[in-house]
Amino acid sequence: MNERIKKIVAYYTKKFDTHNPFKIADALGILYQIGDIGCDGCYMFLKNHRYIFLNQDLSEHDMDLVMAHELGHAILHRKQNCYFIRNKTLLLNSKTEREANKFAIELLVPNEIILENWQYTISQLSRLTDYDEKLIKLRLQ
Repeated sequence: MNERIKKIVAYYTKKFDTHNPFKIADALGILYQIGDIGCDGCYMFLKNHRYIFLNQDLSEHDMDLVMAHELGHAILHRKQNCYFIRNKTLLLNSKTEREANKFAIELLVPNEIILENWQYTISQLSRLTDYDEKLIKLRLQ
């Protein structure tokens, strides 16, 4: 799982010259909408189109994380509908959620950050990036 996702993220970040999940979604023709929805985000495959919905109440940092997670679903799990619920999705052990989390953190924490801060603990990297320690652990696997 990990190597395949690392390669997919590397491919898209190189192809589109960005780690920004919104720009990658735009380049891939994945539509997204921000509004008042009942969860942090969701990915839906409808009538052969990929859609991502994001909660308007998210901070900019959390918006990037949820967008990257849902983008992971759009790329890795094209035909499955998936919902992101904070504090639940990070803890779920389902394969699709683990893969979407791995995709998101690979995208949002590039190798340069890890290499420049190689001496940091997981806790320090978590504080540096403002991502949950569980995601940092997943990133370092």
